[in-house]
Amino acid sequence: MKEALFYLITLLFFSSCDPSQPRSPISNNSGTFIDASVKRNKQLNKFEYEKIKAFVEKSTKDILSSNYGFWYYYNKKQENNKNYPRFGDQIQYKYDVKTLKNELIYSEEELSIQNYFIDQQELFSGLRHGLKLMKEGEVVTFIFPSQIAYGYYGDNNQIERNQPIICKVTLIKHQIN
Repeated sequence: MKEALFYLITLLFFSSCDPSQPRSPISNNSGTFIDASVKRNKQLNKFEYEKIKAFVEKSTKDILSSNYGFWYYYNKKQENNKNYPRFGDQIQYKYDVKTLKNELIYSEEELSIQNYFIDQQELFSGLRHGLKLMKEGEVVTFIFPSQIAYGYYGDNNQIERNQPIICKVTLIKHQIN
């Protein structure tokens, strides 16, 4: 009897509950902020690429375009060496950083010689891809748009936000792993 009463009370309890109803959202965001942000970024990118294009056009160097969204030219090229750095290889390099107006931001001395394991350490994406195009002993100048350099925030020091940069890089040593 107690068992039947328990089942009856449980049945009445669950049957008396209202099924949950979905609530309407309090506010409906139309995406205008995202649309405005996309528009602003497109304008910024267009302006930045126009500045880089002007720099490339007035240069007397044979500037190449990479598949990674940056430009580069060789200051010193190694024809006899065929070894490009690959995943896990250790390299040693030095570089400086300049503005598109060729104003020095960081010198090689300030940045010192860098040791880097290819694709296994943090490095801004432009330089990460650029180093893989170099051979030991080469000196290459890269022109990086801000999106693949220091981006929206800059380096919170001397590189401004959304600033394209020029890096002259010397690959000192390449150890194949």
